[in-house]
Amino acid sequence: MLILASQSAARKTLLQQAGLAFSTMPASIDERSLEASVLAAGGDGRDVALRLAEGKAASVAAAHPGAIVIGADQTLSLGTELLHKPANRAQAADQLDYLRGKTHRLNAAVALVRDGILLWSGVETAELTLREFSQAERDDVLEREGDAILASVGGYRLEGPSIRLFETVNGDYFTILGLPLLPLLAALRAVAPETLT
Repeated sequence: MLILASQSAARKTLLQQAGLAFSTMPASIDERSLEASVLAAGGDGRDVALRLAEGKAASVAAAHPGAIVIGADQTLSLGTELLHKPANRAQAADQLDYLRGKTHRLNAAVALVRDGILLWSGVETAELTLREFSQAERDDVLEREGDAILASVGGYRLEGPSIRLFETVNGDYFTILGLPLLPLLAALRAVAPETLT
């Protein structure tokens, strides 16, 4: 039995497109507290994403003996600062303005846990630069995107009209969507090949 410990539509779609049979179960962990403890210990955005992915997988695995649980999380690093999902479109506009003309990193982590044992985990990073867009361009993109951008840590979706705001994108597409799919599939082949049949 394979479980995705996430309600992310993007992650669910990626796994479905890869032909995996799985169920979804949201994890219940205190993300901000865990983030604070990782940062206080000298960790960075990559460390936070990895700990969150592992924590989510472990949380769901504890309630489903024998199941292999996929935990995933993504953080956005701007230098040493971490940004979070906007709560509304006004916050999304502010966040896009803050990122305008700058290069930031998306850190996507994934973990596999079964019966309290961490089978595998990894984190991948992509670098993205927003161009110097106008307020009108930003507002047009936000109107086209609607509330879909509220599910994204960056307040944008590369798979949607938000792509108009970017100057460069360096990194794996799946990582940008929040799930390092190729490393995950390699890990499943190694530790749980039955999940791929």
